[in-house]
Amino acid sequence: MTQAVEVLNRYGTDLVGEPRGSDSECLAGFECFLNVVRALGMGSCISEVGAGGGSPPLLTYAQESNLDGGKKRRLRGSSSFDYKVPGRMFLNGSSDVASMYCKQGKKGINQDAMLVWENFGSREDTIFCGVFDGHGPYGHRVAKKVRDSFPLKLISQLELHHKNKDEHNGHNSAAGSYNSEEQFKLVDEKPSPVDHELDGTNSILALRESFLKASKIMDRELKLHREIDCFCSGTTAVTLVKQGLNLVVGNVGDSRAILGTRDHDDSLIAVQLTIDLKPNLPKEEERIKLRKGRVFCLQNEPDVPRVWLPNTDFPGLAMARAFGDFCLKDFGLIAVPDVSYHHLTEKDEFVVLATDGIWDVLSNEEVVDIVASSPRSTAARVLVETAAKAWRSKFPFCKVDDCAAVCLFLNSDSSDKLTQEAATDQLEQSSLLGENGIGVEAEK
Repeated sequence: MTQAVEVLNRYGTDLVGEPRGSDSECLAGFECFLNVVRALGMGSCISEVGAGGGSPPLLTYAQESNLDGGKKRRLRGSSSFDYKVPGRMFLNGSSDVASMYCKQGKKGINQDAMLVWENFGSREDTIFCGVFDGHGPYGHRVAKKVRDSFPLKLISQLELHHKNKDEHNGHNSAAGSYNSEEQFKLVDEKPSPVDHELDGTNSILALRESFLKASKIMDRELKLHREIDCFCSGTTAVTLVKQGLNLVVGNVGDSRAILGTRDHDDSLIAVQLTIDLKPNLPKEEERIKLRKGRVFCLQNEPDVPRVWLPNTDFPGLAMARAFGDFCLKDFGLIAVPDVSYHHLTEKDEFVVLATDGIWDVLSNEEVVDIVASSPRSTAARVLVETAAKAWRSKFPFCKVDDCAAVCLFLNSDSSDKLTQEAATDQLEQSSLLGENGIGVEAEK
Protein backbone atom coordinates (compact mmCIF):
# COMPACT_ATOMS: atom_id res chain seq x y z
CA MET A 1 0.00 0.00 0.00
CA THR A 2 2.89 2.33 0.71
CA GLN A 3 4.04 2.04 -2.88
CA ALA A 4 0.58 2.97 -4.12
CA VAL A 5 0.58 6.08 -1.92
CA GLU A 6 3.99 7.06 -3.27
CA VAL A 7 2.70 6.61 -6.81
CA LEU A 8 -0.26 8.87 -6.10
CA ASN A 9 1.99 11.61 -4.81
CA ARG A 10 4.41 11.80 -7.74
CA TYR A 11 3.48 12.57 -11.27
CA GLY A 12 4.32 16.13 -12.24
CA THR A 13 2.59 17.52 -15.35
CA ASP A 14 2.89 14.78 -17.95
CA LEU A 15 0.38 12.26 -16.61
CA VAL A 16 -2.73 12.58 -14.50
CA GLY A 17 -5.64 10.41 -13.51
CA GLU A 18 -7.60 12.52 -11.11
CA PRO A 19 -11.41 12.71 -10.87
CA ARG A 20 -12.92 15.59 -12.85
CA GLY A 21 -15.81 16.74 -10.68
CA SER A 22 -18.99 14.68 -11.15
CA ASP A 23 -19.88 11.61 -9.08
CA SER A 24 -19.39 9.30 -12.06
CA GLU A 25 -16.06 10.87 -12.80
CA CYS A 26 -15.04 10.49 -9.17
CA LEU A 27 -15.88 6.81 -9.41
CA ALA A 28 -13.75 6.59 -12.53
CA GLY A 29 -10.90 8.17 -10.66
CA PHE A 30 -11.37 5.76 -7.77
CA GLU A 31 -11.39 2.88 -10.23
CA CYS A 32 -8.01 4.10 -11.48
CA PHE A 33 -6.70 4.01 -7.92
CA LEU A 34 -7.96 0.47 -7.48
CA ASN A 35 -6.22 -0.52 -10.69
CA VAL A 36 -2.99 0.83 -9.26
CA VAL A 37 -3.46 -1.05 -6.00
CA ARG A 38 -4.21 -4.27 -7.91
CA ALA A 39 -1.00 -3.96 -9.87
CA LEU A 40 1.44 -2.08 -7.70
CA GLY A 41 4.36 -2.98 -9.87
CA MET A 42 2.82 -1.25 -12.90
CA GLY A 43 2.92 2.22 -11.38
CA SER A 44 0.30 4.92 -11.81
CA CYS A 45 -0.39 8.02 -13.80
CA ILE A 46 -2.12 10.02 -11.09
CA SER A 47 -1.22 13.65 -10.58
CA GLU A 48 -0.06 15.18 -7.35
CA VAL A 49 -2.39 18.10 -8.11
CA GLY A 50 -5.88 17.69 -6.75
CA ALA A 51 -9.08 18.34 -8.64
CA GLY A 52 -9.11 21.85 -7.23
CA GLY A 53 -5.95 22.60 -9.17
CA GLY A 54 -3.63 23.63 -6.40
CA SER A 55 -3.88 21.35 -3.40
CA PRO A 56 -0.57 20.07 -2.08
CA PRO A 57 -0.02 16.32 -1.81
CA LEU A 58 -1.00 14.73 1.48
CA LEU A 59 2.22 12.77 1.72
CA THR A 60 5.75 13.45 0.54
CA TYR A 61 7.03 11.46 -2.40
CA ALA A 62 9.85 9.17 -1.32
CA GLN A 63 12.73 10.26 -3.51
CA GLU A 64 15.02 7.67 -4.90
CA SER A 65 18.65 8.18 -3.92
CA ASN A 66 21.23 8.97 -6.58
CA LEU A 67 23.56 6.24 -7.77
CA ASP A 68 26.46 8.02 -6.10
CA GLY A 69 24.66 8.19 -2.78
CA GLY A 70 23.35 11.71 -3.34
CA LYS A 71 26.79 13.27 -3.11
CA LYS A 72 27.89 15.73 -5.74
CA ARG A 73 31.17 15.04 -7.37
CA ARG A 74 33.36 18.00 -8.18
CA LEU A 75 34.29 17.43 -11.77
CA ARG A 76 35.59 19.69 -14.47
CA GLY A 77 33.60 19.84 -17.68
CA SER A 78 35.86 17.37 -19.44
CA SER A 79 35.37 14.91 -16.58
CA SER A 80 31.77 14.38 -17.62
CA PHE A 81 33.06 12.14 -20.41
CA ASP A 82 32.45 8.43 -20.09
CA TYR A 83 35.97 7.03 -20.02
CA LYS A 84 34.67 3.62 -21.08
CA VAL A 85 33.40 5.09 -24.35
CA PRO A 86 35.63 7.84 -25.79
CA GLY A 87 33.76 11.00 -26.71
CA ARG A 88 30.59 10.10 -24.80
CA MET A 89 29.26 12.64 -22.24
CA PHE A 90 26.15 12.26 -20.12
CA LEU A 91 26.84 14.49 -17.08
CA ASN A 92 27.02 18.25 -16.70
CA GLY A 93 30.00 19.68 -18.55
CA SER A 94 31.31 20.70 -21.94
CA SER A 95 33.67 19.81 -24.76
CA ASP A 96 35.08 21.78 -27.67
CA VAL A 97 31.80 21.46 -29.58
CA ALA A 98 29.07 21.01 -26.98
CA SER A 99 27.79 22.21 -23.62
CA MET A 100 25.28 20.27 -21.52
CA TYR A 101 23.57 20.82 -18.20
CA CYS A 102 20.71 19.24 -16.24
CA LYS A 103 19.10 20.51 -13.05
CA GLN A 104 16.61 18.79 -10.82
CA GLY A 105 13.33 20.57 -10.22
CA LYS A 106 11.04 20.43 -7.20
CA LYS A 107 8.79 17.54 -8.23
CA GLY A 108 10.87 14.68 -6.91
CA ILE A 109 13.68 12.67 -8.41
CA ASN A 110 15.25 14.13 -11.55
CA GLN A 111 13.68 12.42 -14.56
CA ASP A 112 15.63 14.23 -17.29
CA ALA A 113 18.65 12.71 -19.02
CA MET A 114 20.99 13.86 -21.78
CA LEU A 115 23.83 12.65 -23.99
CA VAL A 116 26.52 13.96 -26.32
CA TRP A 117 28.57 11.38 -28.20
CA GLU A 118 31.38 12.63 -30.42
CA ASN A 119 32.95 10.33 -33.03
CA PHE A 120 29.61 8.53 -33.06
CA GLY A 121 29.84 5.16 -34.73
CA SER A 122 33.64 5.56 -34.86
CA ARG A 123 33.29 8.34 -37.43
CA GLU A 124 35.22 11.54 -36.77
CA ASP A 125 32.68 13.70 -38.63
CA THR A 126 29.64 12.36 -36.73
CA ILE A 127 28.07 13.53 -33.45
CA PHE A 128 25.01 12.22 -31.62
CA CYS A 129 23.07 14.42 -29.17
CA GLY A 130 19.88 13.81 -27.25
CA VAL A 131 17.72 14.86 -24.32
CA PHE A 132 15.17 12.60 -22.65
CA ASP A 133 12.32 13.64 -20.34
CA GLY A 134 10.92 10.79 -18.29
CA HIS A 135 7.48 10.69 -16.69
CA GLY A 136 5.64 8.32 -14.40
CA PRO A 137 6.81 6.40 -11.33
CA TYR A 138 9.79 4.94 -13.18
CA GLY A 139 10.29 7.68 -15.74
CA HIS A 140 13.82 8.38 -14.54
CA ARG A 141 14.80 4.79 -15.27
CA VAL A 142 13.12 4.77 -18.66
CA ALA A 143 14.84 8.01 -19.66
CA LYS A 144 18.27 6.67 -18.70
CA LYS A 145 17.60 3.36 -20.41
CA VAL A 146 16.69 5.06 -23.68
CA ARG A 147 19.67 7.40 -23.32
CA ASP A 148 22.03 4.45 -22.96
CA SER A 149 20.45 2.00 -25.40
CA PHE A 150 18.96 3.97 -28.26
CA PRO A 151 22.29 5.29 -29.64
CA LEU A 152 23.70 1.76 -29.71
CA LYS A 153 20.65 0.51 -31.59
CA LEU A 154 21.03 3.39 -34.01
CA ILE A 155 24.66 2.43 -34.66
CA SER A 156 23.65 -1.21 -35.17
CA GLN A 157 20.96 -0.25 -37.67
CA LEU A 158 23.35 2.01 -39.57
CA GLU A 159 25.93 -0.75 -39.79
CA LEU A 160 23.28 -3.25 -40.84
CA HIS A 161 21.97 -0.88 -43.48
CA HIS A 162 25.41 -0.33 -44.98
CA LYS A 163 26.08 -4.05 -44.92
CA ASN A 164 22.88 -4.95 -46.71
CA LYS A 165 22.37 -1.94 -48.99
CA ASP A 166 23.66 -3.72 -52.08
CA GLU A 167 21.58 -6.82 -51.44
CA HIS A 168 18.39 -4.90 -50.77
CA ASN A 169 19.15 -2.17 -53.30
CA GLY A 170 17.16 0.31 -51.28
CA HIS A 171 13.81 -1.42 -51.86
CA ASN A 172 13.42 -3.24 -48.56
CA SER A 173 14.11 -0.24 -46.33
CA ALA A 174 13.28 -0.15 -42.65
CA ALA A 175 10.67 2.51 -43.31
CA GLY A 176 8.79 0.06 -45.50
CA SER A 177 7.84 -1.95 -42.44
CA TYR A 178 5.76 0.95 -41.15
CA ASN A 179 2.30 1.82 -42.33
CA SER A 180 1.43 5.16 -43.88
CA GLU A 181 0.88 6.95 -40.59
CA GLU A 182 4.37 6.02 -39.41
CA GLN A 183 6.30 7.41 -42.36
CA PHE A 184 8.66 10.36 -42.46
CA LYS A 185 7.01 13.67 -41.58
CA LEU A 186 3.86 12.45 -39.90
CA VAL A 187 2.66 15.64 -38.27
CA ASP A 188 -0.14 17.66 -39.86
CA GLU A 189 1.87 20.84 -39.90
CA LYS A 190 3.57 22.86 -42.60
CA PRO A 191 7.28 22.06 -42.78
CA SER A 192 9.60 24.65 -41.32
CA PRO A 193 11.94 26.56 -43.65
CA VAL A 194 14.77 24.20 -42.78
CA ASP A 195 12.89 20.97 -43.45
CA HIS A 196 14.21 20.31 -46.95
CA GLU A 197 13.32 17.15 -48.81
CA LEU A 198 15.74 14.39 -48.03
CA ASP A 199 18.40 14.19 -50.70
CA GLY A 200 19.17 10.94 -52.45
CA THR A 201 22.43 10.16 -50.70
CA ASN A 202 22.73 6.79 -49.04
CA SER A 203 23.89 8.31 -45.76
CA ILE A 204 20.79 10.44 -45.26
CA LEU A 205 18.42 7.69 -46.28
CA ALA A 206 20.26 5.29 -43.99
CA LEU A 207 19.95 7.69 -41.06
CA ARG A 208 16.23 8.17 -41.62
CA GLU A 209 15.55 4.47 -41.85
CA SER A 210 17.83 3.70 -38.92
CA PHE A 211 16.03 6.22 -36.70
CA LEU A 212 12.71 4.55 -37.49
CA LYS A 213 13.84 0.99 -36.94
CA ALA A 214 15.99 1.71 -33.87
CA SER A 215 13.00 3.42 -32.24
CA LYS A 216 10.77 0.43 -32.94
CA ILE A 217 13.34 -1.96 -31.45
CA MET A 218 13.90 0.34 -28.46
CA ASP A 219 10.21 0.43 -27.60
CA ARG A 220 9.87 -3.33 -27.98
CA GLU A 221 12.82 -3.84 -25.64
CA LEU A 222 11.22 -1.60 -23.02
CA LYS A 223 8.02 -3.60 -23.22
CA LEU A 224 9.90 -6.82 -22.50
CA HIS A 225 12.25 -5.35 -19.88
CA ARG A 226 12.12 -7.35 -16.67
CA GLU A 227 13.44 -4.69 -14.30
CA ILE A 228 11.82 -1.46 -15.55
CA ASP A 229 8.06 -1.29 -15.43
CA CYS A 230 7.00 0.81 -18.42
CA PHE A 231 3.26 0.21 -18.25
CA CYS A 232 2.57 3.73 -16.97
CA SER A 233 6.05 5.21 -17.26
CA GLY A 234 7.83 6.51 -20.32
CA THR A 235 10.06 9.18 -21.80
CA THR A 236 10.35 11.66 -24.61
CA ALA A 237 13.43 11.66 -26.84
CA VAL A 238 14.64 14.40 -29.14
CA THR A 239 17.87 13.23 -30.74
CA LEU A 240 20.07 14.27 -33.63
CA VAL A 241 22.94 12.99 -35.69
CA LYS A 242 25.25 15.54 -37.28
CA GLN A 243 27.30 13.95 -40.03
CA GLY A 244 29.41 16.51 -41.84
CA LEU A 245 26.94 19.13 -43.10
CA ASN A 246 23.98 16.79 -42.75
CA LEU A 247 21.71 17.13 -39.72
CA VAL A 248 19.02 14.51 -39.07
CA VAL A 249 16.68 15.02 -36.11
CA GLY A 250 14.34 12.42 -34.60
CA ASN A 251 11.61 13.51 -32.22
CA VAL A 252 9.37 11.43 -29.95
CA GLY A 253 7.24 13.50 -27.56
CA ASP A 254 7.30 17.17 -26.64
CA SER A 255 10.95 17.96 -26.03
CA ARG A 256 12.29 20.35 -28.68
CA ALA A 257 15.22 21.18 -30.93
CA ILE A 258 15.92 24.64 -32.33
CA LEU A 259 18.58 26.11 -34.59
CA GLY A 260 20.39 29.39 -34.03
CA THR A 261 21.13 30.78 -37.48
CA ARG A 262 21.67 34.04 -39.37
CA ASP A 263 19.04 35.52 -41.69
CA HIS A 264 19.66 37.55 -44.86
CA ASP A 265 20.36 40.63 -42.71
CA ASP A 266 22.90 38.66 -40.67
CA SER A 267 20.65 38.85 -37.61
CA LEU A 268 20.63 35.84 -35.31
CA ILE A 269 17.25 34.12 -35.36
CA ALA A 270 15.68 30.96 -33.95
CA VAL A 271 14.32 28.26 -36.25
CA GLN A 272 12.39 25.40 -34.68
CA LEU A 273 13.60 22.05 -36.01
CA THR A 274 10.94 19.87 -34.37
CA ILE A 275 7.23 20.03 -33.66
CA ASP A 276 5.95 19.47 -30.12
CA LEU A 277 3.95 16.29 -30.60
CA LYS A 278 0.92 17.18 -28.51
CA PRO A 279 -2.31 15.12 -28.57
CA ASN A 280 -4.38 17.93 -30.10
CA LEU A 281 -2.37 18.16 -33.32
CA PRO A 282 -4.88 17.17 -36.03
CA LYS A 283 -3.03 14.10 -37.31
CA GLU A 284 -2.13 12.93 -33.82
CA GLU A 285 -5.64 13.37 -32.44
CA GLU A 286 -7.13 11.62 -35.48
CA ARG A 287 -4.90 8.57 -34.94
CA ILE A 288 -5.66 8.43 -31.22
CA LYS A 289 -9.43 8.63 -31.75
CA LEU A 290 -9.35 6.01 -34.51
CA ARG A 291 -7.86 3.65 -31.94
CA LYS A 292 -10.55 4.50 -29.37
CA GLY A 293 -8.34 6.71 -27.23
CA ARG A 294 -9.66 10.06 -26.05
CA VAL A 295 -8.15 13.56 -26.09
CA PHE A 296 -9.39 16.34 -23.81
CA CYS A 297 -8.21 18.89 -21.26
CA LEU A 298 -9.02 18.91 -17.58
CA GLN A 299 -11.16 21.78 -16.34
CA ASN A 300 -8.28 23.18 -14.30
CA GLU A 301 -5.87 22.77 -17.26
CA PRO A 302 -7.76 24.17 -20.27
CA ASP A 303 -4.57 24.50 -22.33
CA VAL A 304 -3.13 21.02 -21.69
CA PRO A 305 -4.60 18.34 -23.97
CA ARG A 306 -4.07 14.81 -22.68
CA VAL A 307 -4.54 11.23 -23.88
CA TRP A 308 -6.97 9.02 -21.96
CA LEU A 309 -8.15 5.43 -22.07
CA PRO A 310 -11.53 4.80 -23.75
CA ASN A 311 -13.66 4.29 -20.65
CA THR A 312 -11.60 5.69 -17.80
CA ASP A 313 -10.12 9.11 -17.05
CA PHE A 314 -6.68 7.58 -16.91
CA PRO A 315 -3.74 8.13 -17.40
CA GLY A 316 -3.84 11.59 -19.03
CA LEU A 317 -0.57 11.70 -20.97
CA ALA A 318 0.29 15.20 -22.21
CA MET A 319 1.95 14.01 -25.44
CA ALA A 320 0.97 11.94 -28.45
CA ARG A 321 4.19 9.92 -28.74
CA ALA A 322 6.52 8.42 -26.16
CA PHE A 323 8.74 5.47 -25.46
CA GLY A 324 7.07 3.21 -22.91
CA ASP A 325 3.58 4.05 -21.56
CA PHE A 326 2.25 0.71 -22.75
CA CYS A 327 -1.12 1.28 -21.08
CA LEU A 328 -1.83 3.59 -24.05
CA LYS A 329 -0.06 1.83 -26.91
CA ASP A 330 -3.27 0.10 -28.05
CA PHE A 331 -5.13 3.42 -28.04
CA GLY A 332 -3.15 5.68 -30.34
CA LEU A 333 0.09 6.41 -28.53
CA ILE A 334 3.13 5.54 -30.68
CA ALA A 335 6.90 5.66 -30.34
CA VAL A 336 7.59 6.42 -34.01
CA PRO A 337 9.90 9.42 -34.36
CA ASP A 338 9.09 12.41 -36.50
CA VAL A 339 12.30 12.57 -38.57
CA SER A 340 13.48 15.74 -40.29
CA TYR A 341 16.57 16.76 -42.24
CA HIS A 342 18.54 19.99 -42.51
CA HIS A 343 21.56 20.75 -44.66
CA LEU A 344 23.88 22.94 -42.62
CA THR A 345 25.31 26.16 -44.03
CA GLU A 346 27.84 28.70 -42.79
CA LYS A 347 24.96 30.78 -41.41
CA ASP A 348 24.01 28.05 -38.90
CA GLU A 349 25.73 28.57 -35.54
CA PHE A 350 24.30 26.14 -32.98
CA VAL A 351 21.53 23.68 -32.14
CA VAL A 352 19.80 23.53 -28.76
CA LEU A 353 18.02 20.39 -27.55
CA ALA A 354 16.02 20.81 -24.35
CA THR A 355 13.22 19.28 -22.31
CA ASP A 356 9.93 21.08 -21.77
CA GLY A 357 11.13 22.51 -18.47
CA ILE A 358 12.99 25.03 -20.63
CA TRP A 359 10.31 25.66 -23.26
CA ASP A 360 7.50 26.13 -20.75
CA VAL A 361 9.09 29.37 -19.55
CA LEU A 362 11.40 30.56 -22.35
CA SER A 363 10.66 31.26 -26.01
CA ASN A 364 12.80 30.00 -28.88
CA GLU A 365 14.13 33.51 -29.39
CA GLU A 366 15.03 33.91 -25.73
CA VAL A 367 16.90 30.60 -25.76
CA VAL A 368 18.91 31.60 -28.83
CA ASP A 369 19.80 34.97 -27.29
CA ILE A 370 20.91 33.35 -24.02
CA VAL A 371 23.11 30.76 -25.74
CA ALA A 372 24.60 33.28 -28.18
CA SER A 373 25.56 35.67 -25.37
CA SER A 374 27.12 33.02 -23.11
CA PRO A 375 30.55 31.37 -23.17
CA ARG A 376 30.36 28.06 -24.97
CA SER A 377 31.60 26.07 -22.00
CA THR A 378 28.77 27.32 -19.76
CA ALA A 379 26.02 28.07 -22.30
CA ALA A 380 23.82 25.14 -21.26
CA ARG A 381 24.21 25.91 -17.59
CA VAL A 382 23.34 29.59 -18.04
CA LEU A 383 20.29 28.54 -20.05
CA VAL A 384 19.07 26.08 -17.43
CA GLU A 385 19.65 28.48 -14.53
CA THR A 386 17.78 31.21 -16.42
CA ALA A 387 14.86 28.84 -16.98
CA ALA A 388 14.80 27.86 -13.29
CA LYS A 389 14.67 31.52 -12.33
CA ALA A 390 11.90 32.13 -14.88
CA TRP A 391 9.87 29.31 -13.32
CA ARG A 392 9.96 31.03 -9.95
CA SER A 393 8.95 34.41 -11.37
CA LYS A 394 6.29 33.25 -13.85
CA PHE A 395 4.79 30.39 -11.82
CA PRO A 396 5.53 31.19 -8.16
CA PHE A 397 2.96 28.68 -6.90
CA CYS A 398 4.03 25.82 -9.15
CA LYS A 399 6.80 23.33 -8.61
CA VAL A 400 9.80 23.95 -10.86
CA ASP A 401 10.18 21.28 -13.51
CA ASP A 402 13.40 19.39 -14.24
CA CYS A 403 15.44 21.13 -16.94
CA ALA A 404 18.01 19.64 -19.31
CA ALA A 405 19.73 21.27 -22.27
CA VAL A 406 22.39 20.35 -24.81
CA CYS A 407 24.00 23.06 -26.94
CA LEU A 408 25.84 21.82 -30.02
CA PHE A 409 28.05 24.43 -31.71
CA LEU A 410 28.37 24.04 -35.44
CA ASN A 411 31.41 26.14 -36.35
CA SER A 412 35.00 26.17 -35.18
CA ASP A 413 34.96 29.72 -33.85
CA SER A 414 36.03 29.22 -30.25
CA SER A 415 35.92 32.88 -29.19
CA ASP A 416 33.39 33.53 -26.42
CA LYS A 417 31.14 36.53 -26.67
CA LEU A 418 31.49 37.17 -22.95
CA THR A 419 34.72 37.53 -21.06
CA GLN A 420 35.65 34.86 -18.56
CA GLU A 421 35.17 37.38 -15.78
CA ALA A 422 31.60 38.07 -16.91
CA ALA A 423 30.97 34.35 -17.18
CA THR A 424 32.18 33.82 -13.62
CA ASP A 425 29.86 36.58 -12.43
CA GLN A 426 26.93 34.90 -14.17
CA LEU A 427 27.65 31.55 -12.61
CA GLU A 428 28.07 33.06 -9.15
CA GLN A 429 24.70 34.73 -9.52
CA SER A 430 23.19 31.47 -10.72
CA SER A 431 24.63 29.64 -7.72
CA LEU A 432 22.45 31.78 -5.51
CA LEU A 433 19.50 29.98 -7.05
CA GLY A 434 20.74 26.70 -5.58
CA GLU A 435 22.89 23.87 -6.86
CA ASN A 436 20.72 20.99 -8.06
CA GLY A 437 22.64 19.88 -11.12
CA ILE A 438 23.02 16.16 -11.51
CA GLY A 439 26.35 14.54 -10.86
CA VAL A 440 28.63 17.56 -11.02
CA GLU A 441 29.34 20.89 -9.47
CA ALA A 442 31.20 23.52 -11.45
CA GLU A 443 34.76 24.30 -10.47
CA LYS A 444 35.20 27.81 -9.18
